[in-house]
Amino acid sequence: MNPTRRSFVYAAFVSILATASCFGLTLPVKAQALTPAEAQQIATDAYVYGYSLITTEVTRVQMSNVPKIQGFTAPMGQFINVPRYPPADYRGVSAPNADTLYSVAWLDLAEPQVFSHPDMGDRFYLFELTDLWMSDLPSSPSKRTAGGKAASYLFTGPDWKGTVPKGMKHIPVATRYLVILGRTYADGKDEDYKIVNGLQTQLSIVPLSAAGKPYSPVALPVNPNPGFSMTDKPQTVIIDMGTEGYFNLMAKLMAGAAPPPAEDAPILGRMAKIGIVPGKPFELSKLDPAIQAALKDLPQVALKKIEASQEIVGKTVNGWIVWSGLGAYGTDYMKRAVVAAFGWPANRQEDAVYPKTEVDSTGQKLSGANKYTLTFAKGETPPVNGFWSITMYMIDGGWWFVPNALNKFTVSPRDNPKPNADGSLTLYFQNESPGPDKEANWLPAPKGDFVPMMRMYWPKEMPPSIIDGSWKPPAVVKVN
Repeated sequence: MNPTRRSFVYAAFVSILATASCFGLTLPVKAQALTPAEAQQIATDAYVYGYSLITTEVTRVQMSNVPKIQGFTAPMGQFINVPRYPPADYRGVSAPNADTLYSVAWLDLAEPQVFSHPDMGDRFYLFELTDLWMSDLPSSPSKRTAGGKAASYLFTGPDWKGTVPKGMKHIPVATRYLVILGRTYADGKDEDYKIVNGLQTQLSIVPLSAAGKPYSPVALPVNPNPGFSMTDKPQTVIIDMGTEGYFNLMAKLMAGAAPPPAEDAPILGRMAKIGIVPGKPFELSKLDPAIQAALKDLPQVALKKIEASQEIVGKTVNGWIVWSGLGAYGTDYMKRAVVAAFGWPANRQEDAVYPKTEVDSTGQKLSGANKYTLTFAKGETPPVNGFWSITMYMIDGGWWFVPNALNKFTVSPRDNPKPNADGSLTLYFQNESPGPDKEANWLPAPKGDFVPMMRMYWPKEMPPSIIDGSWKPPAVVKVN
């Protein structure tokens, strides 16, 4: 996957609309003479194409259409700062993190916004920037891209023209809305939490017109009827929209907040054949009755197709599933849809890679009824510029931390694990303690099925590297 961000050209989108007849956009739906099967294929492809856009928009509204900061929601332009790692009984977002503290904010770029962070020192941090199409901007501020010094960034929407103030780095965004998903490393100790919390309080978002002036954010009025549930999971919300509701929201967004990139012209032309046109209402009732029948269960059909395509986002290496090429999708709409459904929004691989496994070296399911080891040969621990860890999750309607006497959810170099005599490093995945002398190397497992997830922040790009496959995670080995 090309590591550079795909080029979004707003002017080209306008050109697409201006030359719509080239793609059949002005032709009556009946004039296309489509068979029901052809119409269903176009509609399915259109559904997949828009899945990341709709998922991100639903998530944006659910997280920002609120009167004040509360839990993991906040009004537009205000940071949600998570002060501690989640406790063992947390049941919010599946596969919670116990390495970095989150700072999240949604921005409306109808007016340019200025984001500033303090001096982060040598601490790992990443402020992932994701637009409405779920594209992760390659210039996302991080230890990798910007070092640790204090900095200010100017975020502008697709139609902005103006002068960038001195001292600000300009990051143009292809859509009106943007989410900052910040992560700052914390070692889990009270003293370090206090330091990171202090950094979080210094994160700032102000409109460009208020830069350098006293500013207090004011929450926008809450929309009491956003058009969908504010509490159901995005996937449920999307299914409940039905075919017509889904394509109408998609057409509205493409004509305003999320103009498609020029490279999407071919699929826009195909979509127009069944009446899906940016800025125009999609009316299922105007289609041929046979086509209406073919699209009756489209949401369910399309989602099953997305679910069945999960293998395209990565490969299996020694039992570990390694996702790659995320954040920049080009015209690989299915890969983008899979990530939207099962890993929204996803970092670029240059920033983080998260291998996970559910099986041992023989392909058998991992279970706390057994004992396992994971051994890195001497000098072959995960190659990263940032840091690595492995988090243990039990499977119970999601992936959750495993309650244990040590209150230990991860194992990483910060535990000071003891190497073997030959310099290799063995980690223990099991329910019971392997003994006091090995507890630094122990990742407590549940009694039932479990999933270890390896987090590799800022992985090395030169060999050995997980990015090019020159480094591979070793298999988990059953020892009893």
